[in-house]
Amino acid sequence: MLSGQRLEHNRAGERVAVDSRKRHPADFALWKAAKPGEPSWDSPWGPGRPGWHIECSAMSACYLTHKFDIHGGGIDLIFPHHENEIAQSWAADHDSHVSYWMHNGHVTNNNEKMSKSLGNFFTIRQITERYHSLALRHFLISAHYRSPLNYSISQLENSSDAIYYIFQTLQDCKDAVSPLLQGETEKNEKVPQINEAAKECIKKLNVEFQTKMSDDLQTPVILTGALQEALKFVNTSLKMLKKKMQKRAQLQLIQSLLEVEKVVGKVLDVLGLLSSKSYAEVLQQLKDKALKRAGLTEDEVLHLIDERTQARINKDFAKSDKMRADLATKGIALMDVGNEITWRPCIPSEPLVAEVVQRPIVEEKQSTPVNQKVEEIPGDREGNGPHTTT
Repeated sequence: MLSGQRLEHNRAGERVAVDSRKRHPADFALWKAAKPGEPSWDSPWGPGRPGWHIECSAMSACYLTHKFDIHGGGIDLIFPHHENEIAQSWAADHDSHVSYWMHNGHVTNNNEKMSKSLGNFFTIRQITERYHSLALRHFLISAHYRSPLNYSISQLENSSDAIYYIFQTLQDCKDAVSPLLQGETEKNEKVPQINEAAKECIKKLNVEFQTKMSDDLQTPVILTGALQEALKFVNTSLKMLKKKMQKRAQLQLIQSLLEVEKVVGKVLDVLGLLSSKSYAEVLQQLKDKALKRAGLTEDEVLHLIDERTQARINKDFAKSDKMRADLATKGIALMDVGNEITWRPCIPSEPLVAEVVQRPIVEEKQSTPVNQKVEEIPGDREGNGPHTTT
């Protein structure tokens, strides 16, 4: 079925010992006898609880009926859980049908699956204390949903930088276009059509987005393909907008920017990479997170900028370069724009190290006897103990 495994290729007792009470080694539990301290219900077979597989079939049939479109789960559930679920659901109702089975890969840490039992996991709350939630979303969709994704600080830094670039581009577009557009609106001039480059950019982004998302949600292709080309178009057009040009050509370029920005916004919205906050507010939030990771306040950064400015006035370029490099190691980039120095977050020039947040749990788990684990023992999920077989 889902896994492509053939029944005759399975070997009984390879993973867990065969329960002698089973009629067939491949049988699985529909009802499990009550254990001390566990919730239980009365049944014709005595007090107990539903087996791991049947509870999913029962809930989906109850709330979604026997036919529904999408059934999700981790890639490790394909066999035996979801295949057993299909078997028993079909046995209960021959019209039972799921249109699409979607199995996600795991987020790993040092190439090991994150789990409570290993104590190598990070919670969303802990990650978003230091990184913007949009950066976390970007990180999660930067790999195909069925592929494993290795958690790393460098990956999060890359995603955070990508989100900053996106929102800075959109903010620059808004800042450049708004005053010019307002002036022309007041004159009630007819808005010209967008230029050919913008048409091609929009067409390519729309086609790629529809095609790749329809083909098993290929989000990584969207992030690195036509979306990036659209952002480059915006930045290139903004540079052209600063040059002298005829009024009609300027209006056409402004309209082109607006249309491309609109399509980029729609794509980001579907991907979950837009915010209810304004572009400027998101940029400030990203800067605040970068300062927290760097262990600095904005006042401290501004003070260092003043010191660097004075060093440059004194022609102490060695000190100036060192101050800039020191900040870059912490993920703070200084930008020399004419006579003004500003700063923005950047990928740290030296890699940051993440601490495993649940390490004490690992030590406790390792000292716990194996037979005290109930739900995490594979044999328990396969129906060891009194049960009714299929």
